[in-house]
Amino acid sequence: MGLIRDKESKRLHIESKLMGESLVSHSFLDSLEIRDQFKIFPEVNVMKIGGQSITDRGGSTLLPIIKEIAENSEREKMVILAGGGTRSRHVYSIALELGMPTGVIAELGSSISTQNALMISTLLGPYGGIQVEQDDIIKLALYIRQGCIPVMEGMPPYGFWEKPPKEGRIPSNRTDIGTFLAADLIGAKNCIYIKDVDGLYTHDPKKDPNVDFIPKVGAKELLDMDLDDMIIERAVLESMLYAQGIDKLQIINGTKYGNITRALRGEHVGTIIYKDV
Repeated sequence: MGLIRDKESKRLHIESKLMGESLVSHSFLDSLEIRDQFKIFPEVNVMKIGGQSITDRGGSTLLPIIKEIAENSEREKMVILAGGGTRSRHVYSIALELGMPTGVIAELGSSISTQNALMISTLLGPYGGIQVEQDDIIKLALYIRQGCIPVMEGMPPYGFWEKPPKEGRIPSNRTDIGTFLAADLIGAKNCIYIKDVDGLYTHDPKKDPNVDFIPKVGAKELLDMDLDDMIIERAVLESMLYAQGIDKLQIINGTKYGNITRALRGEHVGTIIYKDV
């Protein structure tokens, strides 16, 4: 890039193809030549521990997962994100009854996810667990090189600026999409969601036993299926269509000991959702 001087104002400008463009023109954006996205931490596994599905169930469910994560920590680099769970749903209910705007509801949900991150990082403390803020994500290399297991809240930092959802007022960007965005940002090795069911079904298997298991599916294909209920936020699938850092995610049953280890090794356990555009 060179410098050019404006003839009228005499000011110096940085010459670039973006200079003077509105950044909303489809034809202009398509014409840009950009490099593949730089993968900051391609050796790191990003994993979300579900709030309602795992943490809320207490020691009998969470502690074996902590143990399995610890067992893998010497050979696998990991970043853990925490879901919100039942307490988030409780505060959402109160906030909706009081007429709170979506941005305030998002802030309330974020506080619950942070509480769960604190508990998870404390349990992982003997193995290098450390709670970190989202703004510290660029410092992950330092933490990981020291043998730490960073733990963050899963709620994305949109906060008060959370965009209005298509339906209702509950934030559409919650801890699932926060996890995916973190994985895409760093170019993670794996993006794994630890739940309490074997993966994705055509309907909630806890409510309807007559469902079909989906072992592998494309994000666009899944959106087109327009299922009434899913184990993962639709915002994740929408973002996956345009993601550049990662091209798949995995949903596993963390209550079955060994599944986390298998997923970290790259085995097809649970459901894999991939970018299909």
